[in-house]
Amino acid sequence: MGAGSILKQSLTLTVLCIAFFTFLYPLSIRIIAQVAAPNRGEGKVIEANGRVVGFENVGQSFTEDRYFYSRPSAVEYNGGGSGGSNKGPSNPEYLAEVQERIDAFMEHNPSVKREEIPAELVTASGSGLDPHLSPQGALVQVERIARVRNLPAEQVKALVQEQVEAPLLGILGPEKVNVLKLNVALDELSAKQ
Repeated sequence: MGAGSILKQSLTLTVLCIAFFTFLYPLSIRIIAQVAAPNRGEGKVIEANGRVVGFENVGQSFTEDRYFYSRPSAVEYNGGGSGGSNKGPSNPEYLAEVQERIDAFMEHNPSVKREEIPAELVTASGSGLDPHLSPQGALVQVERIARVRNLPAEQVKALVQEQVEAPLLGILGPEKVNVLKLNVALDELSAKQ
């Protein structure tokens, strides 16, 4: 096989890969999403009081004491540019940032001991857009929210339990709570009081 033949094969394969990965693959995924995905692949919107308040699969910042805090984000919840901090667990800047988050959480939740704080409340996710917490991540905040909103703690705890999403097919992934949906339900609960 000559050098010209190998060059021709290489160029042909390159052009085919460019065509497939640039046009055909994204187009096929888009068509599948239009047919099979919820909301035609546009993401599921969450509404409150007749207006869109966010998307189910993109995290938002909740830092007011009257709401369940969301998971920290290294990209300020920018859906256009997801990503982590790229700092390792021994990086001094990262450790200082996590310590600041722990201190702030304990200041706003004085009854919670340091060891009771779930990691997801003080560390950002890999995408920076994680809309979920573990049930424990929500439950550890119940006392603060009940106090601020003047609601019975058991009622707020029951609300969290109602919002727990089971693993996919009952076995894939952990139980989780969508923070935006939980906070919308919390506002509805407060409005009924």
